[in-house]
Amino acid sequence: MSADELLPPFPDDAFERILCVVAHPDDVEYGTSSAVARWTSEGVDVAYLLLTRGEAGMDALSPKETAELRRDEQIAASEVVGVSQVDFLDYPDGILEYSLAMRRDIAMSIRGFRPDAVLVGSWDVEFVAGLNQADHRVAGLAAIDGLRDAGNRWVFPELLAEGLEPWSPRWLLVSGDNRPTHGVDVTGEPLERGIASLEAHGQYLAGIPGHPPPRPMITGITAMQGRRMGVDHAVLFRAFDFHAPPPIAREAMELGGA
Repeated sequence: MSADELLPPFPDDAFERILCVVAHPDDVEYGTSSAVARWTSEGVDVAYLLLTRGEAGMDALSPKETAELRRDEQIAASEVVGVSQVDFLDYPDGILEYSLAMRRDIAMSIRGFRPDAVLVGSWDVEFVAGLNQADHRVAGLAAIDGLRDAGNRWVFPELLAEGLEPWSPRWLLVSGDNRPTHGVDVTGEPLERGIASLEAHGQYLAGIPGHPPPRPMITGITAMQGRRMGVDHAVLFRAFDFHAPPPIAREAMELGGA
């Protein structure tokens, strides 16, 4: 791959605060947490919002026991990469349904945390790992809509009464997208912390037949993605910059002679 084809990093000053919105405990840990480790090491404040507690994820335990175990493992995994704010909502694991209530809860979290960027998983049916899981698709779609709701004072106006003024993040970052635009170099310590964050989900992973060990899996994933940046290990994202005109607008203006 030539230098002109390599994906760029984000600007050094792109982010001060990032909110990651996902469906389940462990969703951030399949590679993305290495990027989180890199960001927090540079002083970026990162928070997690989980829509469920993952209570349907372990056949051998009851949903109540699973929810408690997975909550504890997620908090431990988050601490490994420098994240101390981890909020859990109570939507049902495995049967997430897109709703206005979900959009409102996500918008409320965005207004409260006031991030520069919201990070979500792919909402496409097919993504980099194959066929996407149903909850992941719902979470991604609700998050991108909740992001826009957060900036509109006339959508969910009851949030104003709670002291939550509108807030519009500049960036939307999508992990697992087949069309990445940017990458984060996680070579070295960020990769090690990312691996450790997935290892923190040890009891959950032990219940998945044939699940590969975290170290070779995350090392291999980030090595594959690193090729797109020309580095040893990377995490890739599709980034939408809401301060920039849409590509179609730029092309139309160029064709129009502006």
